[in-house]
Amino acid sequence: MNKEKQLEELREKINQIDSQLLKLISERAGLVKEIGEIKKKYQIQPYLANRERIIYQRLEKLNPGPLSNEKLKVIFGEIISACLSLEKPLKIAYLGPEATFSHQAALQQFGHSPQFIPVTSIEGIFEEVEKKNCDYGVVPIENSTEGSIYQTLDRFIATPLKICAEISLEVSLYLLSSGARMEELKTIYSHPQALAQCSRWLARYLPNVVIRETSSTAQAAKKAKEDSTAGAIASKIAAKIYDLKIIKAKIEDQAKNFTRFWVISHQSPERSGQDKTSIMFSIKNKAGSLYKVLYPFAHFGVNMTKIESRPLKEQPWEYFFFADIEGHISDDKVKKSLQKIKRMVNFFKVLGSYPRSI
Repeated sequence: MNKEKQLEELREKINQIDSQLLKLISERAGLVKEIGEIKKKYQIQPYLANRERIIYQRLEKLNPGPLSNEKLKVIFGEIISACLSLEKPLKIAYLGPEATFSHQAALQQFGHSPQFIPVTSIEGIFEEVEKKNCDYGVVPIENSTEGSIYQTLDRFIATPLKICAEISLEVSLYLLSSGARMEELKTIYSHPQALAQCSRWLARYLPNVVIRETSSTAQAAKKAKEDSTAGAIASKIAAKIYDLKIIKAKIEDQAKNFTRFWVISHQSPERSGQDKTSIMFSIKNKAGSLYKVLYPFAHFGVNMTKIESRPLKEQPWEYFFFADIEGHISDDKVKKSLQKIKRMVNFFKVLGSYPRSI
C-alpha cells in the first residue's frame, strides 16, 4: 500500500471520529441547556467551579493517553465554556486592557466563550461584580516572587463578594519594542509587579534606561507601540496583539514564576474534595493572642497554608490577618475550628471556600 492510500484511510477514520464527536458534543450541549433552565428556575449560579473540578478529576482518571492531562483540560475547557454559554452568556471583568496576565488567567479559567470586560483597576473589577454588571471578576492576589497584591486583599475588608475559584498562571516576561534594538532603548514601561519580577535582569542589562510604571503590562505594550525608542515588559501574547517585536524572551529573575488569581462573585461553590478556605480576622493587641486564635487549627488537624497581616487604616498599629487553610467550610473539622476562632476575635469573615488550583 502506497503512502497516499495509507494517509487517505487514516484521514477517513478521523472524519468518522469527528462526526461522532460532533454528535456527542451536540447531545452534551442539549443537556447543558436543560440544566440551565433548572438553574434559572431555582436561581442557581451558572458557573460552578466545584462541578468543573469534579469533571476534570474524573477525566484525568479515565485518560488513556497519548494526550496529557494538561492538554485534555484545555480541550474540555473550551467544550465546557461553549456549552456554558448556552445556559447564560457570562460577562467576566478583568484587569485590562487585552493581553494582560489577568486576561490570560480569565481565558484559562473560563475559555473563550464569555464576554470579557477590561477594567482599569482592581477596585473597578470589584465594583463591576458588586453592581452585577459582570457575573464574575478575576483579580490578582499573589505572585510567587513578589508576594501578595495588597489592593486585592484590602478590598475584601468591605466587599460582600466571595472567592469562588482560584487560578494559578505561570508568568513569563518578554522585552518588547516596535523596532528598536536593546541598546537603542531609552525608556522601559511596565506594571510595577512585572518590573519587580525582572529587576535583577534590568539592573544587569539595561542599567541606564529610564523605568516608567504603567497600570498594566498591556498598557506598557501600547506605550512601546507609540514610541520607537521605548520598550515594554509584557507577555508574548501582547507582542502579537500590539504588533511588537520580541527583543528578549523570559527575562524574569525566577525561572518558576507564578501569579495566583481569585475569581470573585456573589456566591462560593459547594465542596469539590480538593478545596481551600480563605478567612480574615482581627484580634486584640495582647501577648499570645495570635497563638491562641490559631490553636484550633492544630487541635482539629486543619492545615494552614498561608497567613499574613495588613494594617487597619483607621486604627494605627492594629492589624487584620488573612489566612488560607486546606478544606471546605462544610468540612466538619474546618467548621469546628472556625466556630472556635470566631468567638475569640474582634472581627471575623470567611472570604470563600473554593477548589484550589494546585
